[in-house]
Parts: sequence; structure tokens; C-alpha cells
Amino acid sequence: MIALYNSKTWKLSSYIIALVLTVPVLVMLVGGISASTQLFSHLWQTVLPTYLENTLLLAFLVVLLALIFGVFSAAIITQTNLIFKKQLRWLLLLPLAMPAYLVAYLYTDLFDYAGPVQRSLRAWFGWQAPSDYWFFDIRTLPGAALMLALVLFPYIYMLTRGAFEQQDQNLIRASRLLGLTAKQSFFKVALPLARPAIAVAASLVLMETLADFATVQYFAVNTLTTAIYDTWLGYGDLGAANALASVLMLLVLFVVLAEQRSRAGLRHQSARPNLSRELIQLSFSQQVIGSIFCWTLVIFGFLLPLTLLIVMAVQYSDVAQLSMLMSTGVNSLKISVIAATVAVLIALSLGLYQRLHSDKYRQFPLQISGFGYAIPGTVLAMAMLSTLGPLDHWLNDIAEFLGFAPPGLILSGSLFAIIFALVVRFSAIANGTIISGIKQIPQSLDYAPASLGVNLTGSLTKVHLPILTPAILVAWLLVFVEAMKELPAVLLLRPFNFETLSSQIYQLISDEMLEQGALGAILIVLFGLLPIVLLNKSKEKV
Repeated sequence: MIALYNSKTWKLSSYIIALVLTVPVLVMLVGGISASTQLFSHLWQTVLPTYLENTLLLAFLVVLLALIFGVFSAAIITQTNLIFKKQLRWLLLLPLAMPAYLVAYLYTDLFDYAGPVQRSLRAWFGWQAPSDYWFFDIRTLPGAALMLALVLFPYIYMLTRGAFEQQDQNLIRASRLLGLTAKQSFFKVALPLARPAIAVAASLVLMETLADFATVQYFAVNTLTTAIYDTWLGYGDLGAANALASVLMLLVLFVVLAEQRSRAGLRHQSARPNLSRELIQLSFSQQVIGSIFCWTLVIFGFLLPLTLLIVMAVQYSDVAQLSMLMSTGVNSLKISVIAATVAVLIALSLGLYQRLHSDKYRQFPLQISGFGYAIPGTVLAMAMLSTLGPLDHWLNDIAEFLGFAPPGLILSGSLFAIIFALVVRFSAIANGTIISGIKQIPQSLDYAPASLGVNLTGSLTKVHLPILTPAILVAWLLVFVEAMKELPAVLLLRPFNFETLSSQIYQLISDEMLEQGALGAILIVLFGLLPIVLLNKSKEKV
């Protein structure tokens, strides 16, 4: 590639933007590493082993269940003649729109001792006390793993399904000519070829599990995320919380490096693969079993929780609830719109810088600016306060020195902290979408304006940005939806008397009053459906 422009201002601003987005993480890591040895030793002797054990066990169970749900459903949909496969193909994506903490509360309410399921069982069989029968306890670590797997398996389903659908069928036919059956060809050829995609999807599920806060907090499962929250806000020990956040960051970094290493040996298939496939013919009973498996995931991962929310909204909605919903909804829209706009502008600047500038290391700012997506929201909130808090004190000291009134916590105690955290967290989503759009622009359109003497501004405004409009809209919408759903960072960084839909619903869940926020929960789910609809439409066009 021949770079076209050599703007020093553009180069400097790109590196500054990337640095600003990574500084909070670096500050938090330095603070955690520099925590006293005595403090860390105390944590290790008391609670840290338990937190680590629970975190790793939860992560293992979630990834295992998500792999079972996602890989099996993707294989059934792409490799067989399953009935209703056209409908199930996109229905299996719907659980991704359902926040795990909502599913956790709804199923706890449904299956708990005082819930309708156990009440009905006691009425039917005449049981009088818990000692008369056994019923599984959903508020446990395995229960939390199941709740998370139900809403996270679509990551694995989506990427694995795409890998299966893009495989060169000539390889499958060659294996059949060598004497393998259809099922043997799947397990010995198709599944190994999809392994890189499965590894990437599993790493996404693992990072989402490590980042989860509300589900494990509601289920009283002590993990590193809940430990950070409790140590910081419950015990007021910022140093210990920083140390725990550093441990969690190291775990996340290990996952990212392992995922990149798993892709290092990826061998690309033919540039023009043969996609015409021969489906494995299932018997009627096999189709029924496969359909039950897939429909169970759709029902328990999305349809049943949504139905329960709708029932709650109909039964408990009132004027006061609508007024509260309007207020918090406006707050959510405000921060989400700003965060999405800033993230997309940054992605455009860094993406086009990588494409058009002559800097030898022009890809570096874009790469490091997206690292925040791997950071759990709880850790990111710690990073923001560790960075912005000292800056606020520094600004107040300067104001007092100059004889002005101290401005207060204008960075760490305002919406700036939340928006900054959301931009750091979701810049990777905007970056990926914008880069995908930029790659669709022919190289000739880069050279044509420069050859005609058009400057950088003219090239961007008249050529690149108009072509990138669809990618810009998709990137903006994806970041907007993720910002609407974000809970841990918003919960920890919000100013006094400021609530969003996600933080308000979490507070109601904590008080066992989700019924009062059912309308807001439905609104979050509907927003979560937007990128799934977009994704499904884009896949149908391919």
C-alpha cells in the first residue's frame, strides 16, 4: 500500500488520542502493581484464593456450556436438513439481546421456593415443607454459569455458523472420497477447520464472563469483579481494590494473548471456496431432537424471559413508573448518544489515518485504542477514578493558587467520567466496523483525489466519508446499544442523583422490585435487538 498524505498534525493527534484512551488502564495497573507487598500478602492469605477459584470455575463452566449450546446448534443449522432451520437460524441470535442479570432475576423469581413453579408442585403433590422434596437451587455458582451461558452462547453460535458456511466443500468431498462418512467428515474436517473461529468466540464469552458483575452479585457468588466492588465501596480500601483489579486485568490480558496465539497458525482456505454443500440427512426422530434442543435455547434464552417481563409490565405499570422511566431513559440516551458519536469520530480519524497516512507505524494508534473492550467495566471504573481523581485535585490546587474558587470534581464526579469510560470500553466496536467499511473502498479511490491535487480534507469529505456512511451508521448504532446496556462502569461512576435505565433496573433487582422497572427492562432488550436485526439483514444480503 502506498500512503498518500503526510500531515504532521494528523499524526500527532492520532497518537495523542490513542494515548489518552490507554492512560487510565496504565495508571490503574501501575497503582495495583505498586500496592504494598503486605497488602497483597494479606489478600492472598484471606480472600484472594477464593475469589480466584470462583472466577476461574465460573469462567470454565460458562465457556463449556456456551460451547455445547453454540457449536451444536451451529452444526445442526448448517450441516443438516433440520425442520424450521430457516427460522431458527436467526432466532438463535436473540438471547444476545437479553442482559444476563435480567435472566438471573426472572428465573430466580420463577424457580425459587416462593416462585410459581415450586408453589404449583407443592399444590399438585401435597408437599408441605422443603424436606418433602428436592428442587435445584438456582442461586449458586453453577446457576450463575447457566444464566450467563444462556445469553452468551450466540457469540459462539454466530461465529461458528459463519465458519461452517464459508468452508470449502471440496475438502469435505475429498474426505468422503477417501472413505469417511458424512458424520466422520464433519468431526475430522469441518469441525477442525472451524476451530479458530470457535476459539475467538470462546475468548469473547470468557471476557464477558470475567467482566460480569450484576449476575454474580445477585447470586452472591464472590468473584474478582464483586470483590473489587465490595473492597472499594464496602470497605473503602482503594489500594486493595486496585490490587484486585490488576489481578483481573492480568487474567484478561492472558485471555487476549491466548486468543491471538490461537489465530497465529490459521491457514486460509481457497480465495474462491466451493460453498455448495450436501446436508446430512436426519431421520424424523433426529430432527425432532435437534429442533427441541434449538428451540429450548431460544425459549429459555429469550422468549420466556421476555414474556415474563411483558407480564410484569402489564400487571404493575402505572403513571409513576412511566415518569421514572422517562427520566432515566433520557439520561441513558444522553450518555449513549455522546459516547457513540465520540467513539465513531475517533474510529474514523484513526481508521483513515491507518489507510492514508505515510507514517510507518500508522496501524499502531488504532490497535492500542481498542484494547479497552477487553477491560471489565468494574476495572475500567477503577481506572477512571485512579486517573481522573488526581487530575481533579491538581486542577483544584491550581485554581486555589491562582485565587479562583476550586471547581470541584469536574472530571471524576461528572458525566465526563462515564462517557470517557464508555468510549474507552467500546471504541474497539467502532474501530472494527469502520475498518471493515474502509476495506471495501477500492485503492484507486485513494489515489484519484491525490493525483488530481485534492488535499486531505477534500478527499475525506468528497470521497471517503460519503462511501463510509453505511459503516458509520452501523458503528454508531452498535456503540449506542452497548452503551445503553453497560452497567458496572455506569453504576460506579455515575454522579449523585443520576440514574440510567441499566443502573435503575439493577437497583430494583437488588431490592427484589424488578416489577417496577419491567418497562425499562423491555426497552433495554428492544435496543439490544437492533444490532441483531442489522446483523441478520447484512447476512441475508451476502
